[in-house]
Amino acid sequence: MTDRPISRFPVPELANLPDDIRDRIVAVQEKAGFVPNVFLTLAHRPAEFRAFFAYHDALMEKDAGLTKAEREMIVVATSAANNCLYCVVAHGAILRVRAKNPRVADQVATNYRKAEITPRQRSMLDFAMKVSQRSGEVGECDFATLHEHGFSDDDIWDIGAITAFFGLSNRMANLMSMRPNDEFYLLGRLPKA
Repeated sequence: MTDRPISRFPVPELANLPDDIRDRIVAVQEKAGFVPNVFLTLAHRPAEFRAFFAYHDALMEKDAGLTKAEREMIVVATSAANNCLYCVVAHGAILRVRAKNPRVADQVATNYRKAEITPRQRSMLDFAMKVSQRSGEVGECDFATLHEHGFSDDDIWDIGAITAFFGLSNRMANLMSMRPNDEFYLLGRLPKA
């Protein structure tokens, strides 16, 4: 456990938040067993909290196209490239759980090209990294490669949108010095008893 604050900006008290935000945070706490710090830190600005989580949910909670584990792979790989400790740790935990693989998140964060992932997923991450680091170079050949791996245009949109959204998230987490919850470090590393 660390005594370091979860954000360099003020973190509001749960009781002082608007009802909709407080209800969302309590629901997450009931499901996860703890409150991820991103919810508390972004609650500092309620309108931005609502906009952030509306877009997050639209991208990350879909049941069509990319799997939920693939969506998390994109977040982990691009967040590592953006040096975002919070997102690598938090989404790495979610990736371990969704992929049911305790090794994959560390591999993807360190070097996805050597990770235990499929060639299809590697091509997805190649594209996500290009969008993250060199979006001006994205062209038709990138779409052709992804189509060869079975990705639809809607999937390609999702890869790009997830990458772009978490580029914003990475930068805000770094701006705030958002500290990952201790609970994330062990989540998904050992099989459930």
